[in-house]
Amino acid sequence: MPIPLPDTAGTSISVCPAAELPPGATRLVEHGGRKIGVFNCEGRLYAIEDRCSHDDGPLAEGELDPTACTIECPRHGSLFDLSTGRPKTLPAFAPVQTFAASVVDDTIVLEVD
Repeated sequence: MPIPLPDTAGTSISVCPAAELPPGATRLVEHGGRKIGVFNCEGRLYAIEDRCSHDDGPLAEGELDPTACTIECPRHGSLFDLSTGRPKTLPAFAPVQTFAASVVDDTIVLEVD
């Protein structure tokens, strides 16, 4: 008898109306006990886990560079690439989780697992 596999499909969550997150803006959402930062970099949407891999600092509170698509951890200054979740500078060296972000019917939607 086959063993049932868990459903691996992601869950879609609504963040906010797209008009409420203009270029250069940041929004923090929580889903399933996990905080996720959503960023608008010159019209491109990105979402990463709101946790610096160095010391669990709140990334969404850091300085966003919308041109470079990076966020700076407010605690120790590590820069994270919003498209990959990878740190670009020390002291962080491990990536953080990223999430697909899109606009559906004028609402920003994230795909989370």
